[in-house]
This record gives sequence, structure tokens and C-alpha cells, in this order.
Amino acid sequence: MANPNSDLPLYERIHRKNTVQRAFDIIIFFLLLSLLIYRLLFLNDHGLTWLLAFLCESWFTFTWFLVMSNKWNPVKYKTYPDNLLPRVPDQLPSLDMFVTTADPVLEPPIITVNTVLSLLAVDYPAHKLACYVSDDGCSPLTYYSLSEALKFAKLWIPFCKKYNIQVRAPFRYFSNDSLTFSDISSEFQQEWKRMKVEYEQLCHKIEDAAQRSMPCDFTGEFAEFSNVEPKNHPTIIKVMWENKDGLLDGLPHLVYISREKRHKHPHHYKAGAMNVLTRVSGLMSNAPYMLNVDCDMFVNNPKVVFHGMCLLLGSKSEKENAYVQFPQKFCDGLKDDPYGNQLVVLFEYMTHGITGIQGPFYGGTGCFHRRKIIYGLSPNTVESINGKLVEDKLLEFGTSKELIKSAALALKGKRDPPDDLWHSIEAAHQVASCDYEYGTSWGTYKLGWRYGSTSEDVLTGLTIHRRGWRSVYCTPDPPAFLGCAPSGGPAAMTQQKRWAAGLLKILLGKNCPIFATLIEKIQFRQCLAYLWLFSWGLRAIPELCYAALPVYCIITNSHFLPKVQEPAFYVLVVLFAIYNLYTLSEYLRTGQSVRAWWNNQRMARITTMTAWFFGFLSVMLKLLGISETVFEVTKKDQSSDAASDNDAGRFTFDESPIFVPGTTILLLHLTALVVGLLRLQTRAHDRHWSGLGEVLCSVWLLLCFWPFLKGLFGKGKHGIPISTICKSTALALLFLHFCRRTAMA
Repeated sequence: MANPNSDLPLYERIHRKNTVQRAFDIIIFFLLLSLLIYRLLFLNDHGLTWLLAFLCESWFTFTWFLVMSNKWNPVKYKTYPDNLLPRVPDQLPSLDMFVTTADPVLEPPIITVNTVLSLLAVDYPAHKLACYVSDDGCSPLTYYSLSEALKFAKLWIPFCKKYNIQVRAPFRYFSNDSLTFSDISSEFQQEWKRMKVEYEQLCHKIEDAAQRSMPCDFTGEFAEFSNVEPKNHPTIIKVMWENKDGLLDGLPHLVYISREKRHKHPHHYKAGAMNVLTRVSGLMSNAPYMLNVDCDMFVNNPKVVFHGMCLLLGSKSEKENAYVQFPQKFCDGLKDDPYGNQLVVLFEYMTHGITGIQGPFYGGTGCFHRRKIIYGLSPNTVESINGKLVEDKLLEFGTSKELIKSAALALKGKRDPPDDLWHSIEAAHQVASCDYEYGTSWGTYKLGWRYGSTSEDVLTGLTIHRRGWRSVYCTPDPPAFLGCAPSGGPAAMTQQKRWAAGLLKILLGKNCPIFATLIEKIQFRQCLAYLWLFSWGLRAIPELCYAALPVYCIITNSHFLPKVQEPAFYVLVVLFAIYNLYTLSEYLRTGQSVRAWWNNQRMARITTMTAWFFGFLSVMLKLLGISETVFEVTKKDQSSDAASDNDAGRFTFDESPIFVPGTTILLLHLTALVVGLLRLQTRAHDRHWSGLGEVLCSVWLLLCFWPFLKGLFGKGKHGIPISTICKSTALALLFLHFCRRTAMA
């Protein structure tokens, strides 16, 4: 934990006390077990519904066991960046910063610009930083926006450093209406107003360019963008700014990269872009550490680099911490989290718990990496690395002699970047070509970001843990990064579907963590943590089945829950009450409202039975060879406008089939309640008629799908499309027909 050059610690590992939480976890687990035992004891006295309920509840019990394991021993890391500040700049390591964007429509350039400006303005010696922007859309608008932003950066960064501005994303800084000029120097007032005018002019230029069919004249530095297609174009690399004089308080290097794409060559989505960034940066600056952020995840804490370095430089002999993951938090999020995607409670309890095992998952953004680990080193080879090992490893990097040379230095913990970034341009074009990776190990277990899943970030983190590395979760105050949460039903569902599909594909493939635990170096409880995450898509099946059971039982006048007069009924009541009160207390302890708790509860049901179900289906179709998995970019919005919209919290729909299962569930439960209320069921046999439990389950699910009920009568984007209602009605009628047939059998 101690800094080798100082007696002052750089970080502290703190174990959290959670005795009460453990007690409630165990109580809920044993209540679930008692319900399963009750099911087994009376299994022969009941039919298929009882067996299905037993199987579903077995899955719920297993899932809760995984949750309990994840949260068992939470750990928090406290960093001491002030202990790192006294070091002279030359003693601080260099850092390469990566920003990825893929679509100028779904990811507006003004968002990317703010992220880049916040990175360029961090508190760290500028000559130790280099920022690389990957534009997978090869958009002249994105490059034009960065060119204009660079002009603004020459004013913005000195302003931030001079007045110690804490929020360094200008859109966020100038949206603060609470700023007053009392007791502030007239000089600051004048410069503040000047900066605001300059930023507004920057925004207007980008907006005007976006509205034109041609955002700029394709001459001079823009000539390479003429006649390019997003998925069919040559490599474009531009050194937009170079800190040639090595100024401590100047501007860091800024490099634009759009890798080559051709129709017949796989480009591996974000993982492919990250590997190109790694190779190009290895040629140009070759920093031993790398930070990657999504285009909408701007720096909120200017000392974020010092926080990250505390955990990387303070680990013992560089054999502990492979990467430092910061939480994904969101700015100007909608009040009470109506779409359940701000993940506050998950990061607070689940991620801190997993940190106490082998470390958090790699989240794909807001993460500091060691370059040598991305290059494939294991903990047992860090100190024993020799010439033969380096020589064998370098055969995996490809045919670029310049890249091999820089990789050899990086693996040995050294660097020798060129005096001029432009000297590496030719070699950079070579390693960014679409056919460079053929015959290499890029994208495999051995080297770089992993291919083979739309959740490439988690798969890459799993690979690092498989080698025996640990990871660290850092939660400074204020938060290190803030981003944009998807707003609207379609965007939120698309993101969840992509996550579920990518994670499930890992579970069902050769990278399953169970194998890694048996033959590699993942700890058993870390394996359980990965199983909890990777099984998101599988959860849709038992949840849909359990949601259908009340409908089936009410229609056929049967039951799958204990009767009111049976003691087991009260086990269910106590389980339901304790679970909901327990989860409510978690939200209240993190400063969330009761409404936020309820929104997350209902969205958990909606997401599982819609987005995760379609993620499950896409993986099954992929495994059967019927269709290919497609990476879908989530629409990004700067949240300030959305948060002020009066309708921002209302659920929105489109014609995507992802909303069909939820609408079907709603129609089925409405029908079941009407049938039960009017007593239209068939006559029950052997006193196994439906009871209060089935009705309460149906009412509960109706409340969970309340946004869909409102959508039946809504208009425009707040209404469920007629096509979706028709498809759902057909499915509901088919299920009701099945119920009637089985009742008469």
C-alpha cells in the first residue's frame, strides 16, 4: 500500500460492516428454501403448475444466493491524491486517454466535444497526457467539431487552471444557474462571460454544420473526408495538436483516428476500435497507462488521474491491481429514475461487494488500464519477464516493426516515444488498416480487447481476471465521471437487450467463467459474481413463466400458490414483505426516494420480460445459425434538456417487437382479473381452485406494467403502436385458447 518513494500511503482498503444486511440476506434465503421444501413435499398432490412454480422458484433462490455471495464482504478504497501531488512532474507516469464514438446522429458531436475538453483540462502535467479520439462513423462533422473545439480549448483550459474550475465540461459548467458574482473579482467576471460567449459560438458552429448537407468544404485538412462511407473508407489519422515544447500547463496531444473499414472485413465494433487506439497510441506516445471513456462520459473530478494513479502506483510490485474502474454515474438524471437505468443502488452495494472478492467487472468506460496487461502479461510474468519471453510475445503483435519495438519497451516497463508524432503517421496507418490483425493475436485471450461479444468490455475484464489479476473500484467525491443515461423506453430497452445478449453469449461459449475457475485463476466467488451477471438473459424464461402462472390458474380455476388457510401462505407473505422492505431500505440509505425504489422494482420486471427476453432470443438464433448478433448504438442526449421536459418521465414506445411481450403480459392479466371477478372460470376439481394468492399476483404484475396500461390509451410516442397491440392480442388469445383446452381436458 505504501508508495516506494515515500512513507505516505497512496490508498487505503476499508472493509465495510454489513452485519444487518447479511442477516436479512440469510433470512430471505432460508424463506426461499422453506418454500422449495414445501413444494417438494406436496409435489405429488399437484399438477404441472406446481412443478413449474417449483422450477421457477428454484431459479429465484439460486439467483438470490448469487446476490448474497456478491454482497457478503463489501470493500471500499480510499485514495490520497494529495500524497501523490508532491512528486515532481517527471516522476509521474504518462497516460493515454481514449474516447470512442460511432455515430454522429445517435452520439451528437457536441457531446463528444465536451468529453474531450474535460479530458484535456484535467489536473495533470499536460506533457504526460495524450488524447486519442476514435471516430468509427468517419464523420466529417465529428472532425470539424473537434477542430473548432481545439480552438476553444486554447482558451478554456487556461481559464480552468487559472481559477481552479472544478467542472471542466463546459456544457455542464455553464448550465449552473446558481453561480453568482458577489465577492468575485471583476477580472473573473469578464473572463467568465467571455468563455460563455465563446462556448455558445462553438455550439452554434456545430449546430449549423450539422444542419447542412455538407458540414464543411472538403478541401485542405478535410479533403480526406470527401466521398467516404461510414462502413467503407480508408484510414484517416490526424495529429490535431502536439505539445512539442513539453509544457506542463499547455494542451495535451490530441489525435483523431478513423480506422479503415471495408465491407468484407469484420471490424469487431467497439473492441476493434479500442485495439486500433491501443496500437496507434503505442506508436505515438506509448504511455504505460491508458484511460478509456465513452463519448458521453465527461470528467467531473479534475483530479481523477491522480485518484487512478494512486491505486495503480500504490499496488505491491505492480502484481495486484490490473485496472481501476470508476462507477458510471449520470448528470441531470430524470427525477426518481423512471426507467430504472441509473443503477445507483447496484453500484453502491453489489459492486462494492464484488470489489471484496477479486474486483469489479470492467464496465467499458471510466477505467484506467496498464498497457502491459492489455498486451497480455500475467502477474507471475511481470517481474520475471526476460528477453526470450518478450521475443515470443512480440510474434503476436503483427508485422509492424515500429509497433513491435514499442511493445517490447512497454512490456519491459519502458517507453521511447518519437520526438514528433507525425513521424509515426505512416506506421499508424498500417496498424489501423482493416487487414492488419490477420495472423495476429489481437482480440484473442492473448492480446488486446476481446472479440466475440457485444459486451466486449466485460469479456476483456473476465480475461484479465482469468490470468489471476485483481481489479479495483474507486469512488472519489465528487464522482470522477458523469454521463448520459438513456432517456425513453426504446433507448433503455435497446441498451438492456444488447447487454443481455452479449453477456449470455459469453456464458454459453468457451469463455464461460465456470471453466476459468476450474482450470485458470478466477476465484470461486468471483465466478459466482460473473454467473450473476451473465445469466441476465436466462432470467427472462422463469420470470415469464412465473408471470403466466397466475393467468393460467385463474382461467382454469386451479392454483400454484398455497391457500390462505395453509401456513405456507404466510411464508410467502413474510418473504414478500421482508424483501420489499429490505430493498426499499437500500434505496433510502443511498438517498433515493420511495418513488425511485418503486420505479426500479417495476422496471426490473419490465426489462427482464422484454429486453432481456429478446437478448435471450437473439443469442439462441445466433447459436442456431439463423441470424447474426448486431451491435446497436444507444442514443445519447445531454440530459439538461430532457430533465426539464414535463413528459420526460413518461414511458415511450415505438414499433419495435421488444414491446410485444410486455403488452401481451398486460392483456393476459387484465383478462384474468375480469374472468376472476365475473366468475367465468370452469368448475374446479379436487378443491384445487384458484385463490387469493393468484389474484394478488395478477394485481401486482398489473401495477408493474402500469406504463404499458397507460400506453394502451396514450398517443404518439407515449402510446403503444396499433401493430404491437394486434400482435400482443393474437398471442394473448392463443394463450387463453390453450388454457381453455387444458381446462376441458
